[in-house]
Amino acid sequence: MADRDRRLVLASASPRRRDLLAQIGVVPDAIDPADIDEQSRPGELPRDYAKRIAAAKADAVQARHADAYLLAADTVVACGRRILPKAEDAATARACLDMLSGRRHRVHGAFVLQAPDGTRVARLVTTAVIFKKLSQAEIEGYLSVGEWDGKAGGYAVQGRAAAFVRQINGSYSNVVGLPLFETAQALKGMGWVL
Repeated sequence: MADRDRRLVLASASPRRRDLLAQIGVVPDAIDPADIDEQSRPGELPRDYAKRIAAAKADAVQARHADAYLLAADTVVACGRRILPKAEDAATARACLDMLSGRRHRVHGAFVLQAPDGTRVARLVTTAVIFKKLSQAEIEGYLSVGEWDGKAGGYAVQGRAAAFVRQINGSYSNVVGLPLFETAQALKGMGWVL
């Protein structure tokens, strides 16, 4: 049964997630970011971390919107077993780019969709990304434009860092911030009509 009359709440302040949803005709009725501790646990694998944080965001926000559909997500850039941070300063972004240069890394995108009746769907999508070998001049040039600010792994694939990407295996939108195909399928499966 279609239930588009119900509201959709996005538990994220990310403008990238809003833009991605708009690409498939989904405009959240409300934005209510979760305020949670996003510290990883000792020994926690990147994929487990992404799933845990997406679920924690949903848990933190769902009580405020019991009558709505709720979408919460998390994106993790991982180099091996290492979770790369969201770059809050140029030094962190530089360290991330140095580590990713000439290597394959994975982007784990987890999301949780909860229906008003409490039914919950959780998904994890993993995309492999290969960067070319970066020169120090390329890294410094990228740092100077500031796209890295607040980005997991210190880069935005939808911006100038696209020139660094030799190959993507999997969902491009997942690397940007939300796996759209899987999100659309989950929304349809839960009765929220696109």
